Amino acid sequence: MSDTALNQFDDRLGRDVCRLAGVQKHFSSPTGTLEVLKGIDLAIRAGEMVSVIGPSGVGKSTLLHIVGALDPPSAGEVLIDGRNPYLLAENERARLRNTEIGFVFQFHHLLAEFTALENVAMPLLVGQADPDEAFAAARTWLAAVGLSDRAQHRPGKLSGGEQQRVAVARALVGSPAIVLADEPSGNLDEANAVRLHELLCELRTTTGRAFVIATHNPDLARRSNRVFRIVEGRLQPENEGPMAPH
Repeated sequence: MSDTALNQFDDRLGRDVCRLAGVQKHFSSPTGTLEVLKGIDLAIRAGEMVSVIGPSGVGKSTLLHIVGALDPPSAGEVLIDGRNPYLLAENERARLRNTEIGFVFQFHHLLAEFTALENVAMPLLVGQADPDEAFAAARTWLAAVGLSDRAQHRPGKLSGGEQQRVAVARALVGSPAIVLADEPSGNLDEANAVRLHELLCELRTTTGRAFVIATHNPDLARRSNRVFRIVEGRLQPENEGPMAPH
């Protein structure tokens, strides 16, 4: 599985899959304008894990929503695999979100009435992929996260850690350019959090995908190639580890 997944990224490895230039985000209220992001410049390569840290309310989730083509910036440019999602028509932007961006949230957001296998296959089915191919890919990714034996279980029959691993498989099933994770271990106990962190790092290495993670967890941040703190609306480098492959 790992070699196949990595080969899908031969044309991406060593180059930027996400680039932000001068990204700002302002919110208006009756009392005035709140400037959350004041000029974010960042380039992320395939195979790199970047963590964004800082207390609640500083703009971590806002930044991920902008990168994820969910909420347009007030100013600046966002490129995902060379395309600006905010210059696309809504249907094209939705297609880019579904094919180029994977999402993992603090709460897994699995569909309770569907099995783990069906949940993982859902992004491909929504994108009108051949059902046989969609379910084959879903089985591959459930195996990658260690849940082959839980494929026919619905979320209510899975532990919290298993549910989040299903969510990780769902985020990766469509071979996205980048995976965005917003406090992915925030709802897990310590043991399951550590397992999830190890899994994310392994998948970054074996698949060549880029990961951007908003987190309060210092263990997860330490495992990243680069760590940034949002301070007064700007990214401040916290540390830099080994970079992604060139």
